[in-house]
Amino acid sequence: MQHVHAERPIDQWFAHYARDHRNPVNQAIHVVAVPAILWSVIALLWCIPVTAGWFSAGLWAGLAMFCAWAFYNRLSRRIGYGMFVVFFTMGCLCRLIWLRLGLDVLLYSAIAVFVLAWIAQFIGHRIEGRKPSFLTDLVYLLIGPIWVLAKFYGKMGWRY
Repeated sequence: MQHVHAERPIDQWFAHYARDHRNPVNQAIHVVAVPAILWSVIALLWCIPVTAGWFSAGLWAGLAMFCAWAFYNRLSRRIGYGMFVVFFTMGCLCRLIWLRLGLDVLLYSAIAVFVLAWIAQFIGHRIEGRKPSFLTDLVYLLIGPIWVLAKFYGKMGWRY
């Protein structure tokens, strides 16, 4: 008797996400804009004040990154490893900007990147002729970053 493997949840998420992202121009826009949006959200969360004296700026960003990482790690251990590196790098970038240039620069940079990257995303979907996946399910806001990471894995010859 042959053993049939059920499709993994991550494969189901990617299959649906890919249906809304077939156009090569839209895909190229997403490869740039999705990580930019991810960084901007982390930076915006970094800028939320922390009232408890023994916590510092970045607490909310750290908690959000941990929760997102836990979701990713459950979908795929290999994606979890990659997103750990992505989150660590983006967190370090936020911390560097905050320490060297100040919270205002981090905040205004994050707002600018967020707005410009979302404009690019919507242009990509206009070209695609399909609405963004997150309009059907907000979970796709979390799937976009790992879809981009999985594309990178594919170019490197790695499995996710």
